[in-house]
Amino acid sequence: MKSRRDFSPSYLLETLKSFPTTPRYWIAYSGGCDSHVLLHALVSLRDSLTSTAIAAVHIDHGLSPDSVKWSRHCAAQCDQLGVPCEVIRVDAKPRTGQSPEAVAREARYRAFTQLLKEGEGLLMAHHRDDQAETVLLQLLRGAGPAGLAAMPVFSPYAKGFIGRPLLSVSRTAIRRYGEHAGLRWIDDPSNFDKAFDRNYLRHAVVPPLQTRWPAFSQTLSRVARYQAEALQLCDSLAVRDLRDVEATARGVLVVSELLGLDSARQRNVIRFWLRQLCLPLPSAKTLQCIQEEALNAEHDSVPLVEWRGAQIRRYRDHLFAMAPLPLLDTSRTLEWDMENALSLPADLGVLRARTVSGFGLRQEIGNIEPMTIRFRQGGERLQPAGRDHSHALKKLFQEAGVPPWQRSRVPLLYIGVRLAAVVGFWISERFAAKEGETGTVVVWEGGGTES
Repeated sequence: MKSRRDFSPSYLLETLKSFPTTPRYWIAYSGGCDSHVLLHALVSLRDSLTSTAIAAVHIDHGLSPDSVKWSRHCAAQCDQLGVPCEVIRVDAKPRTGQSPEAVAREARYRAFTQLLKEGEGLLMAHHRDDQAETVLLQLLRGAGPAGLAAMPVFSPYAKGFIGRPLLSVSRTAIRRYGEHAGLRWIDDPSNFDKAFDRNYLRHAVVPPLQTRWPAFSQTLSRVARYQAEALQLCDSLAVRDLRDVEATARGVLVVSELLGLDSARQRNVIRFWLRQLCLPLPSAKTLQCIQEEALNAEHDSVPLVEWRGAQIRRYRDHLFAMAPLPLLDTSRTLEWDMENALSLPADLGVLRARTVSGFGLRQEIGNIEPMTIRFRQGGERLQPAGRDHSHALKKLFQEAGVPPWQRSRVPLLYIGVRLAAVVGFWISERFAAKEGETGTVVVWEGGGTES
């Protein structure tokens, strides 16, 4: 896409034609010059967008004492333009050690995810200078092709998509349009705070670079396009490799197959795999840790590599990726009458009872002693239905290939003090329904199968 010295609604319309047909465009409207120009230009195209509704969404991060005033300003401007405006307030206050920019961005995108309905498009006012700054930031962070590709013009997102139709337009051209149209916008003082990395680049680093190299922003935008092409090639290779190294279970790779790839292809397919699972990508150092400590670990070890928002674990010949597991108090005991669904702690899902015939738990067990749900403490034994002897639960889990970190999270159904079922796996011979008897199975929604 060629860069633009000027900006007009007709240029915007041409760009929008490359996006999918959508029932609604949401403008991410901060109230600043860029988003106001995008909103104003889009409204002027109403007659050409007869099948697409236009609306604005303003995120109030609650970080400025003026945030309420800004929300009112945005609502008033939208009212003048005849555009509905959704104001969403989020908690973007960072905790100790957190990046304020990252926390605000995460809060903003969570709101966008909840907002978008099927097929709707979210238009953002990022422009060519924003793109150049992003490339420079990613370069200074040591990013690879995924980071240096910066922001795409179009990308699927949530139930719809995100479009950045101004990505080839300069900041100067956008401001010129706004001034010519007599628009009133907000100048957020935090945009001039050089304590933030992007602001420091924008106000202290980029101006001298542009003086020396006037085509600075165009050049870095071109770098982003080249890196996006490189990423596409890397992804094409990763798709082929993933087919060879992925286990039948989603989110699991076969270590022995991974080790058949060279080191660069291992890193490439692991990054692609994590993106497919919507997990944050590890740093280069952490990725090296995964290769050294997880892929090359002893077969009987259970290594764990963690970074913010994700973790990789190995068990036997399998590599697992997941979000950090919520804390679980395994000493808890939950009473259950089987008549109502039972919600489990630590996001482990829900248990429900279902009547069946000829298998499951004998239905009259509920009249014997109180039923409770507990979690593994160690030392439990069970004689699974159909077997002659009892076995240590640890051995049964090993036999079934259940990874160690999952074993303490499997609900155990007790009748009085006796272990009656390991939900999703085995039923005790003592409590199992026989052929012709009415039975009950425990359905574990969101965490397992049936018992």
